[in-house]
Amino acid sequence: MNKKIQLLGIGNAIVDILAHVNNQFLRDIGARPGSMTLIDNNEAEQIYNKMKSKKEISGGSVANTVSGFSKLGGSAAYIGRVKDDHLGNIFVNDMQSIGVDMRLKPSKKGAPTARCYVLITDDGERTMQTYLGACTELSREDITSKNISLAETILIEGYIWDIPDGLSLTKKALEISKVESSKTALSLSDSLCVDRHRQQFHEAIDNNLDIIFGNENEIMSLYEVNSFDKIPQKLKHLKNLFVITRGTKGSIIFYQGNTIIQEAFSVNNVVDTTGAGDVFAAAFLYGLASKNSLKECSLMANWCASKIIQQSGARLDISLPNNYKNNS
Repeated sequence: MNKKIQLLGIGNAIVDILAHVNNQFLRDIGARPGSMTLIDNNEAEQIYNKMKSKKEISGGSVANTVSGFSKLGGSAAYIGRVKDDHLGNIFVNDMQSIGVDMRLKPSKKGAPTARCYVLITDDGERTMQTYLGACTELSREDITSKNISLAETILIEGYIWDIPDGLSLTKKALEISKVESSKTALSLSDSLCVDRHRQQFHEAIDNNLDIIFGNENEIMSLYEVNSFDKIPQKLKHLKNLFVITRGTKGSIIFYQGNTIIQEAFSVNNVVDTTGAGDVFAAAFLYGLASKNSLKECSLMANWCASKIIQQSGARLDISLPNNYKNNS
């Protein structure tokens, strides 16, 4: 029987496989340095066999947020499709080890578990090769009242709209959330994803969504403007809570005609910006679940984002201290 949890994430379950490589390795697999390329299963197997020392960890945008939420002390669950294979077991075991309730069992059939090869060269540049595999097989049948029951907030990944059953399963999740009186949130994922699904995102915002997370480029794409200065006018009459990150400019919140600006914390050594937005969302949602004010949530989120970019990977290595307001 499912337990009551504060946050349930629905997203693309992907295992991040990190390895340090040289430029010859990139040339051998035909990868342009700094690029992100979708690959098929055969290419994925060939690259995996070429890699020597590697680190394997559960990933995907909303999975990162859910894990961050759990590490901060919140109760969390996750719905995403993996296969019952080596990487699928790594994903499940990794999420469970930090207290996340996995609502789907690994599949015995279908495509192998999705993975993203993060190839790091000596100059720190990251080249990514991504095989989507099993995560695209998440279906409407996987979304049930039992699976998403007892969740205070449901967070849906924008990339979910890209998979074959994405539109149908997100509609079902939002319908169930109304019956369950759960709050609903959307992570916009990236500006190209917004371009692909702008109409569907607007329909969800108009009808079902309580919270929208995105960066300034994503929100500008959503409202088809070429300047962020035009965004306040677009949002001032909407009832939704918009939480927008702006990199070194910090973040800004728009809610029912009110605006809350939070400056970024000073960072001297940026190591890796991967997952900064995911961790920001985790801390913000944790603040909300803890009944903090929107200003306090914003402060917590910016602080955690400032810490994650000073380490490698998208998983917080620290807990939120009581005196985080005085930490920079």
